[in-house]
Amino acid sequence: MVNRRHIRVKVMQSVYAMQQSNSNDLARELKFLKHSIQKMSDLYALNLQLLIEVQKLAHKKMELSKKKILATKEDLQPNIKFLDNKFINQLRQSVSLEGYVELNNLKNWEIDTEYVKIIWEELQSHEIYKEYMASSEESYNSDRDFVVNFYKEIIATNDKLYDYYEDKMISWVDDIPFVNTWVVKSLNKQSPKNPFVLGGLYKDNDDKEFVSDLFNKTMLHHHKYEEDIHEKTPNWEADRIADIDMILIKMGITEFLHFPSIPSRVTINEYIEVAKDYSTNKSGYFVNGVLDKISKEYTESKKMVKIGRGLI
Repeated sequence: MVNRRHIRVKVMQSVYAMQQSNSNDLARELKFLKHSIQKMSDLYALNLQLLIEVQKLAHKKMELSKKKILATKEDLQPNIKFLDNKFINQLRQSVSLEGYVELNNLKNWEIDTEYVKIIWEELQSHEIYKEYMASSEESYNSDRDFVVNFYKEIIATNDKLYDYYEDKMISWVDDIPFVNTWVVKSLNKQSPKNPFVLGGLYKDNDDKEFVSDLFNKTMLHHHKYEEDIHEKTPNWEADRIADIDMILIKMGITEFLHFPSIPSRVTINEYIEVAKDYSTNKSGYFVNGVLDKISKEYTESKKMVKIGRGLI
């Protein structure tokens, strides 16, 4: 499921895009933001489905080998351990996954079959596959461990697959690492007793509403924050502050003033990390310094009031 840090990244990107395009259509931009987050579920489902499609291709290849004119003993009596993998078969039987793929018309692996072939060929030559196929252990846990390693070592790191996803949807570039972690967590926690069910996109309704609230409140009030930012950056002209840094500081102020249940230190720490990943080398220090000064001033003037968890 999407976490709040990734939500903040998505909001930051939408605020940046809206400012760069000089758009004032808040409703349209919010709709695109929500769509971008929702499409993460498609990427999540596609990666899970890819495991199934690779197994299907392996089965097809084995059946074709049996029909060769000069079929070898290995062709006629292949090692079918991968085809019998209990964990992938559990995924294949998932009504939740199958239903999502059909409902959202995810036909990627039917249309772009070459990527299934790329993953299959890489898997065949990889040591984890050779060791798995040679192992005599037959258990749900060993099958699941193999699938997790298969995903982490081959699917999650494949450059061609990365480029393919980037071509399909540009926002997926930033989502891929997060979705890979989401997939691995889903695989690791699965048990043989329960059917596989796709993970929900949001932890709860509060996180879902956080998307709209953070975006709308930042866009509606960001001009009001500029005086406070200027006071805390006397040696900096506004146009010398990196665009992303300015957006992150404004988002931080939005959380100070409009999200009483979020502790100010949590807000500051989150935006420090986002700044490190998406802005300049020194942005983390800069964002930290400005938000820390503003937070202290707001606390002293009682402009910022935190309640419940926000007091922690």
